Amino acid sequence: MGSGVWVYIDHFKGNGLAASWEAMSVAKSLASQLDTSVTVLVFGHQTDELVSEAATYVSDTIIVCDDHTMEDFRIEPYGALAAKLYQNYEPHIILLPATTRGRDLSAFLSIDLGVAVVADCTDVNIEEGCTQVTRPVYAGKLNARISLDNLHPQIISLRPRAFPKVGECDGMAEIIEVEPVMTESDIMVKVLDYAAADYDVSLVDANIVVSGGRGVGGPDGFDPVRELASVLGASVGASRAAVDSGWIPYDHQVGQTGKTVNPSLYIAVGISGAIQHLAGIFVFPLKTLQIFGQSLPVCGEPNLVHVRHPLGPSHRLRFHCLQVIFEDFGEVI
Repeated sequence: MGSGVWVYIDHFKGNGLAASWEAMSVAKSLASQLDTSVTVLVFGHQTDELVSEAATYVSDTIIVCDDHTMEDFRIEPYGALAAKLYQNYEPHIILLPATTRGRDLSAFLSIDLGVAVVADCTDVNIEEGCTQVTRPVYAGKLNARISLDNLHPQIISLRPRAFPKVGECDGMAEIIEVEPVMTESDIMVKVLDYAAADYDVSLVDANIVVSGGRGVGGPDGFDPVRELASVLGASVGASRAAVDSGWIPYDHQVGQTGKTVNPSLYIAVGISGAIQHLAGIFVFPLKTLQIFGQSLPVCGEPNLVHVRHPLGPSHRLRFHCLQVIFEDFGEVI
């Protein structure tokens, strides 16, 4: 059995995702508990700035593959290289952020290496030398605690925003440069272009999400939702009923068959709160929220603000009357 904790850095065009630095925080914690080292994997093209950023957080080892074939994430070259590196080094634990690319890569490694992947974990610790993880099950209604004592390697994907960002460290990391294992002619998938999103704040990465559902009444009902999101610097979400009705694009869907969001504050307007929608929401404990000078009911979840229209479905909420009060900071949005 090998040793060491590996963490994959997910990025887009050299910009590391916040979930990657959260995963690095977990890697350092596990390595400390196991008295072993952390190895960071950085794949891409023109990665100097990303490697420099990673080096501010870890003082052990960074394995870098900087090649034009790795410029865009494609599972063929990324997965093949990660699998080969595992065969060469045999780390004990492999951590990946549970982003779109991280999920792809963790699934590939699971199949290629013939071991299970424990996905979307919200807690990871070492107890009596054994890795213990926690992940939500049954649409988030229960948390399963899983022991990984007989699994090697242990491939774990970590839910974004469920862990703190890694702190900076002193020391100089060793940089190991490796070559890709596939040439461009070997790779079947080609990336032709990227389509720009029609929203300013990424739904998955947003700190605040304002979502609308069937209760907003139609496409025009999302106008005040967007207005509020703009004021708060939030992202706009939606329920499946709203996107199925064609009121808003599917990219905004939150829920079991949509995106999973992990905001500090989630405001649901005109949404009934079905279990399928709540399955896509993971929030941190909160504080107090008031609308129209009254405390709002919370749908049994911390930070999940469920706004039922006080005047009935034919009237819009006047969002300029909304006040969000964070007692911990005495701050009003």
